[in-house]
Amino acid sequence: MKELGIYVHIPFCIRKCNYCDFLSYETGKNCTEGIGIYRKAYIDALCAEIRSYRYMAKRYRISTIFIGGGTPSILMPGDITNIMDALKDTFCLAENAEISIEVNPGTLTAAKAGEYAECGINRMSIGLQSANDKELAMLGRIHNYEQFLVAFDTAREAGFQNINVDVMAALPGQTIHSYLDTIGKVLKCAPEHISSYSLIIEEDTPISENKKLLALLPDEELDRQMYEATNKLLSLSNYNRYEISNYAKPGFECKHNIGYWTLGEYIGMGTGASSFWRNRRFTNTRDIKKYITAFSDKNSHLDETEIRTVDETLNSDRLMEEFMFLGLRMMQGISVADFNDYFGHSVYKVYGEVIDKYIKSGHLINDGGIIKLTKQGIDVSNIILADFLLE
Repeated sequence: MKELGIYVHIPFCIRKCNYCDFLSYETGKNCTEGIGIYRKAYIDALCAEIRSYRYMAKRYRISTIFIGGGTPSILMPGDITNIMDALKDTFCLAENAEISIEVNPGTLTAAKAGEYAECGINRMSIGLQSANDKELAMLGRIHNYEQFLVAFDTAREAGFQNINVDVMAALPGQTIHSYLDTIGKVLKCAPEHISSYSLIIEEDTPISENKKLLALLPDEELDRQMYEATNKLLSLSNYNRYEISNYAKPGFECKHNIGYWTLGEYIGMGTGASSFWRNRRFTNTRDIKKYITAFSDKNSHLDETEIRTVDETLNSDRLMEEFMFLGLRMMQGISVADFNDYFGHSVYKVYGEVIDKYIKSGHLINDGGIIKLTKQGIDVSNIILADFLLE
C-alpha cells in the first residue's frame, strides 16, 4: 500500500485576521452567524466528499491527516468526530498515523480538546503568533496571551503530547526584544514543535491597506536578526531546525508538512482544498455554496469539472522544479541519488550551472551527495530557490 496524506479544510472563523488571505469566512462565535448557518451542511458535504474516494482508498495507507482552516476549533461538538469517522470508514489509517488539528486559543475548550483526543487526533497546532497583547490586537487575533496559556494547559490535560505553537516575526512595530520575549515564553511551555514565520503582507488584506502599520514594518536586517536569534535560542533548548521556519524536538518533526516538501501524495478535502495525486494537481472550488451543492446527494455521480477549478498534470520539468525548491527548504537538503532515481538522470545535467554558481558563492554545499543550503544561503533562500525554476 502506498502512503497518502490528507488535508481537511474548515473554512470558518469568528473573524478574519488582518493579515490573512486564506479561504475562510467570518461566522461569529460558535459558527452560527452569517455564512456559519451553512456549517452543518458543509460538514455533511465534507463527509460525503471523503466517502467519494472509496474507489481508490484501499490502495493507500494514510500516514498523516491535517485538519486546518480557517479555525477548526470553532466547530460545534461532534463535528470533528463526524469528520474523523468518515475518514476511518473510508481509508486505512496507519497505526502510527500523525493526525493534526489547528486550534485558536480563543475557541478551544476542555470539551473540544477531549473530543479531539477521543476520536484519534494526536497532534495539536496552536496559533499564538505573539505573546504581546498589543501585537495580537494589531494582527486582529481574537485571543490574548493569557488565553493561549489556558489553551496550552487544556491541550496537555486532554493528553496531547505533541503540540506545535505558531509564532510570527517581523510584525509592524515589533522589536527584537518583544519578539524574543515571545520566544522565551513559548519555550517555558515546552511544546514539542515551534513554527516561526516572518509576516508576509498579502494583497487585499486589511494590513496591506494600512499605511501607518506598513511604515512600522521592520527592515530586512532586523528580520534577519530575529531569524538568527530564533535558531540560536531554540537550538540551545534542544529544538532541531529541520526546515527553514520549523523547529522540533527529536522525533517530533511534522510528518504532514514533510510530505509536502518531499513531493509526497496528498488529497485535499473541502472547499478550496488542493491535492497532489499521481503527478496531478487539482483544487476544489472556492465557492462554498457550490461545494455544498455538489456533495449534497451522497449517491449522485460527481462531475469533477464542476467542483475542481484547477487540474494540471505536472510534466517532468515541473516535478524537477518542485523537487528542488521544496526539498531545499529542508535542512537535510536533497539527495543527488534520489533525484537520479526519481527522474532517471543526474541533477547536474539539469541544474549543474545553478548548483555550481551557488556552491562557489558559498550559498550551497554538496556534502557527500547531499545538496543543501548553507547558513549564508538560508538568509537569501527565496532568491536561490527561485533560480531552480526552469524557463
